[in-house]
Amino acid sequence: MPWPSRKRDKGAVADKKEPDAKIAKTEETSDKGEEEKSSKPPAGSSKSGWKNWKKKESESGGEESKITYCHWLLKSEPESRLEKGVDVKFSVDDLKAQPNQTTCWDGVRNYQARNFLRSMKLGQQAFFYHSNCKEPGIVALVKIVKEAYPDHTQFDQKDPHYDSTSRKENPKWSMVDVQFVRMTKRFIPLSEIKAHHLAHKADGGPLKDMMLFTRQRLSIQPLTQEEFDFVLSLEEEKPH
Repeated sequence: MPWPSRKRDKGAVADKKEPDAKIAKTEETSDKGEEEKSSKPPAGSSKSGWKNWKKKESESGGEESKITYCHWLLKSEPESRLEKGVDVKFSVDDLKAQPNQTTCWDGVRNYQARNFLRSMKLGQQAFFYHSNCKEPGIVALVKIVKEAYPDHTQFDQKDPHYDSTSRKENPKWSMVDVQFVRMTKRFIPLSEIKAHHLAHKADGGPLKDMMLFTRQRLSIQPLTQEEFDFVLSLEEEKPH
């Protein structure tokens, strides 16, 4: 693989209970930075956006979604950063340059994120999210084309995410294969999504519990149908 271990989880606070979980401080720092960058919502009323979206749903006869995870958000770094001498950069353009625009999503070293990977089903869609960069946000859609199987990088001593405690007969870490579907019609920045999240916490909108803000350090995050539909609908709106 030309870009080894470029997608990996960078640790969640809750995983302190898991002594074997590898926590990369760089993720905690970068996500905190992203959170700070997005602390001031952009101008414009998020509530009106939520009401307009609900109106569109009712007009189209949409039914209220069940609280279940069926879509995903995958974080990857679009800018060069060395980890143990290896550049972990992997942007959506790198994905598009892969054979059949498909790659394995390797390097995840967080138990909760790993379990989310193992829950992914063939054909499910995910947002491709640029993280740890000047302006983080959603840039594209991808789909799961191969369900969870052992992540080979855990056994590669030259890989920055090598795990000496993992055994081939009982591997700790998994990965899936994803394929590029399309670019979003426009870049959807973290700051814009957060503005809606804050408004929805107050008025009960679909993003009120979005894991991008409740467990922001995870690089693999599940989305409900309602969360996915609302965020995707933002590509049709003019940026604030």
